[in-house]
Amino acid sequence: MKYFYFFLLVFAYIFCARAQNPVGLQQIVNFTNADYKGGNQNWDIQQDQQGIMYFANNEGLLTYNGQSWKIYSIPSKTVVRSIHIDGSGKIYIGAQDDIGYFFPDGAGILKYTSLKHLIPKKESSFTDVWNIVPFEGKTFFRTNEKIFELNDGSVKTYNSYPGWLFLGECNNRLFAQQRTNQLMEYYNGQWKPVCPLPGRALITAILNFDKNTLLIATLKDGLFLLSGNQLQKLNTSMDKQFSAVRINTALSLSADRIAIGSAFGGCYIIDHRGRLVQNISNSQTLQKNYVRSLYSDRNKNIWLGLDDGISFIAYNSPIKQIYPDANKQSSTYAVKLFNNTLYVGTSDAVFNLPINDSIKDMSYSPGTFTEVPGTKGQVWNLNEVNGHLLLGNEDGAYTIDHNTTRLIYSFPGTWLFKPLSPGNISGDIISGTYNGLHLLKYENNSFKDQGALKGLDESLRFMTVDYGRNVVWSSHPYRGVYKISLSADHQRINGWVVYHKSSGLPSSLHNYVFKIKGRNVVATENGIYEYNEREDKFHQSTYFLPLFGHAEIQYLNEDPDGNIWFIGNKKVGVIDFSNATKDKPFHTVYFPELNGKILPGFENIYAYNSQNIFIGSSRGFFHINYKKYLANAQKLNILLDQVKIIGEKDSIIFDGYFKNGNHTGLSQDKGRVLKMPHNFNSFHFEFSSTLYEQHSNIEFSYQLTGYDTRCSAWAAKSEKEYTNLGYGTYTFKVKARNNLGNESEPVSYTFIIEPAWYETGWSHALYVLLLAGFIYCIVIIQQKKHKKAEQHLRYMHQLELDHNEKEIVSLKNEKLENEVMFKNKELATTTMHLVQRGKLMSKIKEGLIEIQEAADANKNKELTKVLKLINEAEKNDSDWDHFAIHFDQVHSNFLSNLKTKFPNLSATDLKICAYLKMNLTSKEIAQLMSVTIGAVEVSRYRLRKKLNLPQNVNLFDHLVQATSKTL
Repeated sequence: MKYFYFFLLVFAYIFCARAQNPVGLQQIVNFTNADYKGGNQNWDIQQDQQGIMYFANNEGLLTYNGQSWKIYSIPSKTVVRSIHIDGSGKIYIGAQDDIGYFFPDGAGILKYTSLKHLIPKKESSFTDVWNIVPFEGKTFFRTNEKIFELNDGSVKTYNSYPGWLFLGECNNRLFAQQRTNQLMEYYNGQWKPVCPLPGRALITAILNFDKNTLLIATLKDGLFLLSGNQLQKLNTSMDKQFSAVRINTALSLSADRIAIGSAFGGCYIIDHRGRLVQNISNSQTLQKNYVRSLYSDRNKNIWLGLDDGISFIAYNSPIKQIYPDANKQSSTYAVKLFNNTLYVGTSDAVFNLPINDSIKDMSYSPGTFTEVPGTKGQVWNLNEVNGHLLLGNEDGAYTIDHNTTRLIYSFPGTWLFKPLSPGNISGDIISGTYNGLHLLKYENNSFKDQGALKGLDESLRFMTVDYGRNVVWSSHPYRGVYKISLSADHQRINGWVVYHKSSGLPSSLHNYVFKIKGRNVVATENGIYEYNEREDKFHQSTYFLPLFGHAEIQYLNEDPDGNIWFIGNKKVGVIDFSNATKDKPFHTVYFPELNGKILPGFENIYAYNSQNIFIGSSRGFFHINYKKYLANAQKLNILLDQVKIIGEKDSIIFDGYFKNGNHTGLSQDKGRVLKMPHNFNSFHFEFSSTLYEQHSNIEFSYQLTGYDTRCSAWAAKSEKEYTNLGYGTYTFKVKARNNLGNESEPVSYTFIIEPAWYETGWSHALYVLLLAGFIYCIVIIQQKKHKKAEQHLRYMHQLELDHNEKEIVSLKNEKLENEVMFKNKELATTTMHLVQRGKLMSKIKEGLIEIQEAADANKNKELTKVLKLINEAEKNDSDWDHFAIHFDQVHSNFLSNLKTKFPNLSATDLKICAYLKMNLTSKEIAQLMSVTIGAVEVSRYRLRKKLNLPQNVNLFDHLVQATSKTL
């Protein structure tokens, strides 16, 4: 039962503390052990120069860089209880029965080195190391039994009986608490007493309070102030709560803010007067109330190491979430500050909160919202008209005065109110309802219902007024844009025209009417449009086109400074005319923190001033301190988390830590450029930024010089792969930017892919030699081929010449043969003529002889004379000479050669030879020679003897052979 009362008391204190919280809740991000894949409990937290977070976790050293978690176990696999990072980048850890440090190797991979071997052997057995504190160039480790002092590679031990309870440094003083409840201080190598502690107080933190005073937090006894050696209690409004919830740890957030981590109440924020400023607990979405460790990072955000998980609180964020009804967390449709009271219209009712004028940022207003009576139901609009707060909801129209409501009319669904005349007081007010327009008359400081204006029964949720022209512009998201003409007394609708796609609008759907910069504009699916009265059509606005382009816009609102707040595709942004860029007189700022979190279909923004922008959400509403948002532009950083060679088995070549000698660095040591074989040519790069509170705002751009010709487009993707790179030197560069356009300095990593043996310089030289040899061989072969071809051409030419010569010879021979044939024919003709003449002469001679014998003497004389002439004609050699010339021409000087060879041959012998050569018979020869056949035979006989021919040799054959040899 006593435990029941104890927890009841704890919960009562937590409830009381929560009532004092500011209404604005910082963004809380919860990480469970399923996220970081480690142990439940987280005992200590640190941050290094790169911004990486470190957690002493049950399963080892846990790290987080904004994108990924890693856990490093120590060889003994024991719990890590404490962490300290020194100036060189060594990450000292205190574990169970071990001390040591993590430090990157040449590849940037954290490796553990134990220092236990430095501890004297008799002191080397100990339990958990709960604190690690640097002091005067030394490092101190506290266990429950002893304190170790690490200095220049040696360890000194300080024992205390019955033991040590705390170790901490503040204002260049090192303190420790003995179990005897004595506060001790380290001075000149000795521990000296400072002051005793009251009762059984257990110190959990020592902080700087002011110039000469320290704040000491205890587990159950509250807070104390230490001035010199004097200790006094700091009385606070939280003393009873502290004794109930227990203070596990504490840290300074600012000059007047202290964060306290408790065992049962979450995290408390108090000021120096001990007043509670805020309690962050599971009622504000903190996953656990048991806080074991606290840390304020370099951007003033708070990290909580919990008994089960890790939480991040964007404590310094200018964006907060507010829940008017904390239990239901209903959607918010309207917000209005009226008479120092913040009114919020939700899907359930209207809630209000008094606001102190001294609080510039309303999200810090303490207290709770209360429901305004009589406002139950769906709220659509809150608007100040004529010094009154008007409420439009699903049941009608009301006025609200503090916590009092008064019904103006009961008519289904009032969307909004618009005065029909400019100035502070308007006599007539028009309202848009589910079924057209409704008229209100303002008289005697009150509003009177004038009824519905007949003629148009459409739901009119968006509306502007053309003052002095009695024209109301309204729009229906699915019908188009209405131009409604009112009578001069506003009592009736004279007429209306609807404009849609055929009237110049990009579509008949999703058109929203607003008055911005004194202009009646329509936000469409394709930018902002304005009405052209001369053409009676809509055109894209030339004024707004440079501001919005062709973006789809659903909501517009102008703030008191003339900036234009807008919502498009569930993204919130502002056109800031006070923040010009180099090339534009304005700057567009988006809020990625709110992407997808606004109220879709019923977007609403209430821009009260630069420190108070209210945006409706499906759960409560968001508050933006825009002035702080712009001023809170933290310097961006970029980390190269990992470089891997990818293939069948991935291999890490860089794991996020640059090493420069014995120190970690922010850039690569140029003397540590890794060279890899040619087959390791595919890489995976991971990168991040440690601007944790703007995690959703960060975009990255990268370039691999040596491969990419330009930087990549900005994108949220935090990894990149390259495959099949050629040999050479490459440098991967990456940078980050946020939604305000601020860019980080790039970080780079250089590596070299060595060429394959066939790509090296000597192989290229060999290739050149081989190529030269190949070319030489080709030249020689070509020369040989050319020579052979030339020889072939010569041979072919010679063949052609020979062929031509043969042709010529053949032609000549043919000609000669023709000539021989001709001469043979001529010779034959001559021979035949001679033969015929010889025959004829013989016959004539025979006839004359017969006549002579029969004739008388006188006649004989005449015949004898004739015979004599005939004989002389037969003996005449003129015919023979002519015949011999022709014969030698035909038979290659046969007779001349025969005469030369056988000079003893007579003319008769030559004739016989010629006639035999012509293959004439003895009879034919006798006729030609005018002799008898016998005479021819005798001549032949004599001829054989002159030629010395044997009997068995044919004279004709001999003559043919002899002349052939001669030829």
